[in-house]
Amino acid sequence: MKRLVAPSLLSANFGNLESDMDMINRSECDWLHIDIMDGVFVPNISFGFPVLKHVARLCKKPLDVHLMIVQPEKFLNEVKALGAYSMNVHAEACTHLHRVVQQIKDAGMKAGVTLNPATPVSVLEEIIGDVDIVMLMAVNPGFGGQKFIVHTLDKVARLRRMIDERGADVLIEVDGGVNRETGLKLYEAGANVLVAGSAVFHASDPLEEIHALKNL
Repeated sequence: MKRLVAPSLLSANFGNLESDMDMINRSECDWLHIDIMDGVFVPNISFGFPVLKHVARLCKKPLDVHLMIVQPEKFLNEVKALGAYSMNVHAEACTHLHRVVQQIKDAGMKAGVTLNPATPVSVLEEIIGDVDIVMLMAVNPGFGGQKFIVHTLDKVARLRRMIDERGADVLIEVDGGVNRETGLKLYEAGANVLVAGSAVFHASDPLEEIHALKNL
């Protein structure tokens, strides 16, 4: 089963972004995870597209764009213009989720759907065959460095069973509180992609940390 690592830009040093992006480019990571926050859907604001255009020019890894915003479909063209590999939207933020997923796919990107900690995986039953990625939040979205919510492990296992029973080709991504300890448990539960922010960018040796997460 695929095991991918996606360091989260939210934890990077924006005072020395070139250095951090050089590290990412030299690392074994698979994607760069980008959290866009609007201060409405989540109680925080991260960064806008002018900054992300600079990141996209610097980064040689595929961009995994996670929109923690209301009406994320409004920004589909901006995300596509970044050259993003995937666009991840919250089920809770999309009134017409199937339509948004199809719009993302029609734009040539992988379609991801994210679930907050309190949202059950059952909401995906009618759409699981249409998405490429499901991301489970293991913390409440909006801030980095939060403690891992343990019941996410059971949620990953239930989602894995749903995917396997349907014969769907869907990656399970997990964001929040990911480190070597929680990462191993997530892989064992059936996750494919670990989003790691503080664990990578605050490590004494980020390259080694990414290597360790890839090889748990």
